[in-house]
Amino acid sequence: MGFCMSYLSILHIVISAMLGAALGSFFNVVAHRSVKERPWWGKERSVCESCGKELTVAELIPIVSWLAQRGRCMSCKARVSVRYVVVELLGAAGAGLMAWSWGASWAYLLSMAGCFGILLNALTDYESGDVFDAFSLAMGVCGLAIRVFGGMDAFVDGLAGAAVGGGIFAFIILASQGGMGWGDASFMAGFGAVLGWKMTLLAFYSGIMAGGAGIAWLMLRGKVKWGRGDSVPLVPYLAAGGLFTLLYGTQILHGIGMRFQLVFQPGWPW
Repeated sequence: MGFCMSYLSILHIVISAMLGAALGSFFNVVAHRSVKERPWWGKERSVCESCGKELTVAELIPIVSWLAQRGRCMSCKARVSVRYVVVELLGAAGAGLMAWSWGASWAYLLSMAGCFGILLNALTDYESGDVFDAFSLAMGVCGLAIRVFGGMDAFVDGLAGAAVGGGIFAFIILASQGGMGWGDASFMAGFGAVLGWKMTLLAFYSGIMAGGAGIAWLMLRGKVKWGRGDSVPLVPYLAAGGLFTLLYGTQILHGIGMRFQLVFQPGWPW
């Protein structure tokens, strides 16, 4: 039985990683086209950014296609941005880690909603400095919908997480008189609905620490200078803190004596 459970767990991780690569590819397109104000739904097809040729199925296999084509378009031989394969790898790693961390459970689905919600928002913020409220709202709605299966306590915890996440940034924005965008507040509200209020506080702290380290590194490289008014996207750092929290938040909270579960529901009987 132990071997069977181990085999199924590995299969779950592998399938999740494959799904994550596909989701990473899709959300990369969603983010890029949303920033460019182009549709990503309906009959819109993926094309080469250089020659405009519609891409075939063989050219759209996550990770594999980019590597097989050596990062170039099969038609015009123009370079295809490494961003595509990097995001696909991040998606695969994120989904695989969620499967490894939470197993086959409602918490796994909830963590997946959070993982790819923060990936999508981080991509738009990194590319353009904009956070789309609709994407944050979608993440929050998905989180609350999944929490329904955990019972009233889990659902209320999600609402509290949204209030805490959005409230923290609303206070900072008002106190700084617009020194930070409202997109950051909507992002943390949506992510808070996934995490619950305890994990939201931990994710906020982790994200701020990651942001401090990242900005210090940019300053050392001369990319950002103190007092020059340079704008640094915050959501990618909050996303890093959020991913860390999804993976290790439960252990940290238990370690400081706080009782916690991501969703109050037993795992599926795999």
